[in-house]
Amino acid sequence: MPVRHKTLRLPRRGRGLYELTPQLRAWVGEQGVEEAVAAVFCRHTSCSLVLMENADPTARADLERFLVELVPDGTAYEHTLEGADDMPSHIRMALTRSSECIPVSRGRLLLGTWQGLFLWEHRHRPHEREIIFSLTH
Repeated sequence: MPVRHKTLRLPRRGRGLYELTPQLRAWVGEQGVEEAVAAVFCRHTSCSLVLMENADPTARADLERFLVELVPDGTAYEHTLEGADDMPSHIRMALTRSSECIPVSRGRLLLGTWQGLFLWEHRHRPHEREIIFSLTH
């Protein structure tokens, strides 16, 4: 089964959810593949991926608020080399996901009507992130 890859280098402004659906949709379309599986992998330990509602931004704000309340920033952690959000960002990543697989049919992602793929940045300061798109067909 042939596999194709693309690496995205994405500057992020800080904590929050950043939609990747348009980039993934465009890349899958450029491959000219009818039936496949698109895999997305995040190469970091302080951000993650999530399939989430992409229509109403308040759903994402509520999700962000929930996870911050569940795993607050602070100094109650031993691992604080990069600040008070260092270890909490690793915990948030471990509670969420580093990869997602989305089926492709007729050359299109089979996402639900309100689904979008998001990079979930857990750190406050800006970072450049690497996301790997893979297509197996």
